[in-house]
Amino acid sequence: MSDINAFIDDKVKSNEVFLFMKGTPAFPQCGFSGQVVQILNYLGVKYDSANVLESDELREGIKAYTNWPTIPQLYVKGEFVGGADIVREMFQAGELQDLLKDVQAA
Repeated sequence: MSDINAFIDDKVKSNEVFLFMKGTPAFPQCGFSGQVVQILNYLGVKYDSANVLESDELREGIKAYTNWPTIPQLYVKGEFVGGADIVREMFQAGELQDLLKDVQAA
């Protein structure tokens, strides 16, 4: 396992909710990352994040890790949930709230 895969694996497995995004929660650098941040903040869950714009290795590594071509990528309890469209659809259907019901509040 490469260093970047070990870093990603650690972040995904050691945080209940983790978001790989462009920018930071305080300053998203793309609309899709901003949408996911808004949803997570609205739901009041505690989450951590990594800015993929800070490292080409991380940006490419996360895509390979999940075999998913786009960012943001949301993980809950070590499992890949999806990108902005999936997160938004799950939120609108109430599925995301169910998935996050046992997660610590922010």
